[in-house]
Amino acid sequence: MRPTQADRAERFLRLHKKGEPLLMPNAWDLGSAAVLTWLGFQALATTSSGHAATLGRLDGGVTRDDALSHATELSAGTDVPVSADLENAFADDPDGVAETIRAAKATGLAGCSVEDYSGTAEGGIYERGLARERIVAAAEIAHSGPVRMVLTARAENLIRGRDDLGDTIERLQAYQEAGADVLFAPGLSSARDIKQVVGSVDRPVSVLALKGTPSTGELAALGVARVSVGGAFAFAALGALREAAEELRDRGTYGYLERTALGVQAARAAFGRDA
Repeated sequence: MRPTQADRAERFLRLHKKGEPLLMPNAWDLGSAAVLTWLGFQALATTSSGHAATLGRLDGGVTRDDALSHATELSAGTDVPVSADLENAFADDPDGVAETIRAAKATGLAGCSVEDYSGTAEGGIYERGLARERIVAAAEIAHSGPVRMVLTARAENLIRGRDDLGDTIERLQAYQEAGADVLFAPGLSSARDIKQVVGSVDRPVSVLALKGTPSTGELAALGVARVSVGGAFAFAALGALREAAEELRDRGTYGYLERTALGVQAARAAFGRDA
């Protein structure tokens, strides 16, 4: 029997342990989700940029309906908990955020994230008071009823041109008080800053794996509870596609075939049939 949505949400929260980080890669379609599950990962996230790429769009080009449909597909397609990257919840005001979280809950998700970036350069980062109210609204819906969906609150300063760790920490503390279950500040990369953030809050802290980020073992020692990769795996796959296509176009050779064996093996094992 498949685990229920409530079971997966409860398990997802339990997997967040300070000093024992949950490695949560971001899947971009059903195939990647199946392979990552076959490889033993205990939870998955969506990726807004990776999903957008499957539609031939850049990050920020996915609509609310697109994201919810994608969440439904991945939640139904795997037994492990799935958490959705819902960007700014496709709304500026708290009521709009609540509406999106209510709809997301109906997709079968175990969790979701809401960020404090408006999605436009003009709107920028939401004023802290409004940003907090948006998390209050999201948490109220996420935690109501028989399914307690895990809410991750994202402080976007560090990847949006605002290199202000103090403000980032104050925002994370406000989101903790507003009801967030997990706190996430993409762009944290130094051990010193990560340690400072972990020590300043009482909720599990998630870290985005970037170039220069400490290893997962080092992150564990710093008290991190979750590590994700964003769109990195999706774009690594696109990079491999580009390399193979350029070899065929420019050199007329087939060296890429030597690298397909792992992919074929993974597909056969993960999809349960010959590829």
